[in-house]
Amino acid sequence: MDIKQLKHLDALVRYGSFTRAAEKLNIAQPALSQSIKRLEQSLGVTLVDRRQRKQESGLKLTAEGETLHQHAMLILKQVQQAESHIRSMAQLALGEVRVAVPGMLGSFYLPSRLMAFRHKYPGLKLSLFEGGTRDALRMLEQQEVDIAIITAQDLKPEFDSKVLINEQMVVATSLDHPLAEQTSVTLEQFFNHELVMFKRGYYHREWMLQQAEALELTPKIAFETNLINLIKQVVNQGYAITTVLEMVITPNDGIRALPFSPPVYLELHIAWKKQRPLSQADQAFVAFLLENT
Repeated sequence: MDIKQLKHLDALVRYGSFTRAAEKLNIAQPALSQSIKRLEQSLGVTLVDRRQRKQESGLKLTAEGETLHQHAMLILKQVQQAESHIRSMAQLALGEVRVAVPGMLGSFYLPSRLMAFRHKYPGLKLSLFEGGTRDALRMLEQQEVDIAIITAQDLKPEFDSKVLINEQMVVATSLDHPLAEQTSVTLEQFFNHELVMFKRGYYHREWMLQQAEALELTPKIAFETNLINLIKQVVNQGYAITTVLEMVITPNDGIRALPFSPPVYLELHIAWKKQRPLSQADQAFVAFLLENT
């Protein structure tokens, strides 16, 4: 039993005869008759009361035919709904994009781009999960999201990816901090001051701890928070310094942004699992971000 045979049975009932049903289906009448016979043989029952058809005008189904037709109408309706849904997804009128992003990108890089994407594709739903880069990596690995923005260091063989941005990491200080008069800051100078840091799970924290360990220095961690605005307030008030992506610091923050010496850059990739091909909506989102970096 297949969908085509169910469509043939439904057409028989709807149009009342093999002749009219065959015309509407645009097939030969013998082909329709053979299709119904094969359906009957596969089920081991008679579906059409052919004796009744000879005695009375119009086509009649047996009890088994009536029961199958009830199921056929439900199945065909579901198939039609599925086809309509998939067509809408293919045309980007329906669908969902699930993406995990690092906190700094979610707050400073993505908002305008997300709104522009939503304006271009109003039928698509955006589900954004914001956290540390390690959170984004975990969610992608566990298939809680379909796309994640992760560091180059987190790329794995099972991922496909594209470079999204390569952003400079800077030292953020208050305007009257002793380092503020410099044009750049070495790692040794950075670790000589009290720091405000992201909590564990953020690449920035891991990177800073790795650099301190390599220099055999102990970071002076005065504050820990994942709230970027709070970090900037702590820096602005001169209580500590930090390192963030250059995009995070704006002219209104009252914060000095200084490059490291030598400069440090963070390469971020938009990644997805190879074994899970991207949906039409996901492909549109990836293409949009790459076009609007």
